[in-house]
Amino acid sequence: MIVAGGFWGDEGKGKIIAYLALHDKPKIVARAGVGPNAGHTVYARGKKLGLRQIPCGFTYEGARLLIGPGVLVNPEIVLKEVELTGTGDRLGVDRRCTVIESLHIEQDRTSAHLKGKIGTTGTGCGPANVARVNRVAKLAEEIPELERFLTDVPQEVGDALGRDELVLIEGSQGFGLSLIHGTYPYVTSKDTSASTLAADVGVGPTKIDDVMLVFKAYVSRVGEGPFPTEMVVEEAERLGIVEYGTVTGRRRRIGAFDFELAKRSVMINGATQITITCLDRLFKGSSGLRSYGQLPADAKAFIERIEGELKVPVTLISTGKDPENVIDLRSEKL
Repeated sequence: MIVAGGFWGDEGKGKIIAYLALHDKPKIVARAGVGPNAGHTVYARGKKLGLRQIPCGFTYEGARLLIGPGVLVNPEIVLKEVELTGTGDRLGVDRRCTVIESLHIEQDRTSAHLKGKIGTTGTGCGPANVARVNRVAKLAEEIPELERFLTDVPQEVGDALGRDELVLIEGSQGFGLSLIHGTYPYVTSKDTSASTLAADVGVGPTKIDDVMLVFKAYVSRVGEGPFPTEMVVEEAERLGIVEYGTVTGRRRRIGAFDFELAKRSVMINGATQITITCLDRLFKGSSGLRSYGQLPADAKAFIERIEGELKVPVTLISTGKDPENVIDLRSEKL
């Protein structure tokens, strides 16, 4: 199963991956996406963790944690998160991962175009991807500090799938930030749709059973670029929605659920399931609920409208920060 973001990132994929890992007990959780320019927030062991490289499925201790060859790695961040999560004995980094070097970070942070107009995170991801395309990038297998983690991720994933074991592929960013399908030029440095997330870890399209697309009950966006349903800051504050990016700390722009963007996202990602997060932020009386029947009438109407317009079942609904604050409808709808 692939878990991908449906809007511009910040949809709560980290919490959903943590929930799926704990309940579905996958053999492997593999990180796909761009690299450490995207942070996933997880509440685990009584702490709030913002992870940029280690898969959020670390919450299930029986899972092997992998970083696919399509993902950029910053060795310093990888080692820091290994220590933070205590997952050194379970982590595998593909030998072919491109390494983000200090010069890439410097290029990212001093580029007037990237930092000013585009609003880059300054983590070096764009310049590192350029180095990869130019065939001058350093690979993970060249970094002594990563040696104990090195592996062949596509082979590990392929072997697990061959044994009919569950593999979760954890995407990063969101569909609207895709270099190909997003709001160019206000996008990230590669495609972020489900097909590329599969390629990031070396999985062919015929091996994908499900694509779970994650949407917030509203929309948020960090940085510049078009935002058709954006509301003024005062309106967001009236609703009690004030958020900041996990990596950059920048305040997120807030808007109403974008049905047109969601429809295109569903189409191009090939979504088979939908998750709605932050329902409790938008609908009073929804916080902490774990039963669909307990939801307020307006919240149910909102979910039903999403299913009616997107033609894909809503199978998970997040009603709070804790990984267990989830309404799981998969057994009822699949």
